[in-house]
Amino acid sequence: MPIPMDYEAVIGLEVHAQLRTATKAFCRCSTQYGAAPNTNVCPVCLGHPGALPVLNRAVVEMTLRMGLATGCQIRPRSRFARKNYFYPDLPKGYQISQYDDPICYAGALEIELEDGSTKRIGITRIHMEEDAGKSIHDMDIETLVDLNRCGVPLIEIVSEPDIRSPREAVLYVQAIRQIVMYLGICDGNMEEGSLRCDANVSVRPRGASTFGTKTEVKNLNSFRNIEKALAYEIERHIAVLERGGTIEQETRMWDAAAQRTRPMRTKEFAHDYRYFPEPDLVPVVVSAEWIERVRSELPELPLARKRRLQQQYGLPAYDAGVLVAERPIADYFERTCQHLIEPSPERFKLVSNWIMTEVLRVLGERKIGIEDFPIGAEHLAELVELQAAQTISSRIAKELFADMLVQPSSPKALVAERGMVQVSDTALIEQLVERALSENPDTIAKWRSGKTNVLGFLVGQVMKYSDGKANPALVRQLLLERLGSPDAVPR
Repeated sequence: MPIPMDYEAVIGLEVHAQLRTATKAFCRCSTQYGAAPNTNVCPVCLGHPGALPVLNRAVVEMTLRMGLATGCQIRPRSRFARKNYFYPDLPKGYQISQYDDPICYAGALEIELEDGSTKRIGITRIHMEEDAGKSIHDMDIETLVDLNRCGVPLIEIVSEPDIRSPREAVLYVQAIRQIVMYLGICDGNMEEGSLRCDANVSVRPRGASTFGTKTEVKNLNSFRNIEKALAYEIERHIAVLERGGTIEQETRMWDAAAQRTRPMRTKEFAHDYRYFPEPDLVPVVVSAEWIERVRSELPELPLARKRRLQQQYGLPAYDAGVLVAERPIADYFERTCQHLIEPSPERFKLVSNWIMTEVLRVLGERKIGIEDFPIGAEHLAELVELQAAQTISSRIAKELFADMLVQPSSPKALVAERGMVQVSDTALIEQLVERALSENPDTIAKWRSGKTNVLGFLVGQVMKYSDGKANPALVRQLLLERLGSPDAVPR
């Protein structure tokens, strides 16, 4: 639902990304997802008295990657803090986080809007923290607690309140997800909770400079839920204000089944958590040399890569966006293009078409990544060259692609072995055209009456007679010459 013109939404997001470390933030327990409940635990992550945490260096390294990728300032010396609250799945009674001096601050992220323009979303801070456990509510018995997730390392990415619509919020989270996956620091799996989002939302009269009262919507774990929850909450705020009511600052949850938000608890303030410096951990000291090394190792980021693919390969914006959505797919596209013997914008576009349709279809059906795809970049390039040079027809190309999925091999070798070279012999194709017309005499009358769709049928017949080897462009040309223009015939 569009936001009424006399109101403006103000949205800030807190995105939690689980880091892809092998072990937890402050102990050596595994971070493996899906392990039997309460098996990846030890005295440190269970909060046993006297058990002391030790910081995992990889957590700092990955946080630096994200901070530098989003243009943040890096604090040379930062501290951990204890965030105190009671919940059944928080065995220590506090969460190790950062408060006064987060390691990364004052950054920004550029998102691309659907009209092709861009918008800068400020990033207030990125800080390190540990995850809590998981409460499992089973109505037939009792609430169960799995503490495997306790101590799993997270970064929290806190945006400025620069977002003005649910759609912008989705684009921002999608951009965050792409970046953490490009950096290799998070798998981006929202279903498993590797990436999740809390949203702070308020509304105000358009043109006002002060913020309205905000509510927080917790644990949004899909793009669809982010957009729907924010749209609902904005509409709810406006309805309350229009009735002359006031918004209560509170924490709410999104009920996907009922398609509405519901109150959880009164919204906490920072002082409610009684933050104080974590006494069991020394300050985190990051040297200038460490920062510069991490900066030098950053990959090309998604939006920059999209723009380069458009410029370097002449791809449409849509194609480039699909290809850069996942870094391994974009890598596969570029490797394939590098294997082309005659690189050209037309061939680059053909590579893109194959990947966006057939390759992504197979990956989805088999539920595999491109690293397990049986057709290597060199062989896909061969297939594209054969098709672009009209050595084989598009139909034969698809047959070869299917065969290569079963038995990876060179398409050039298969074409030679099976005699699949496209037929462009005009005399032979003329014979097949005459056969198609003689066996379907009614199509000539239909064509002359203006039913031009019969041309596709006749092309198909000729292709069938030639076992798919006839050059379809030449078939079409000869049929048009034989049939003449339907517009020249009185109706």
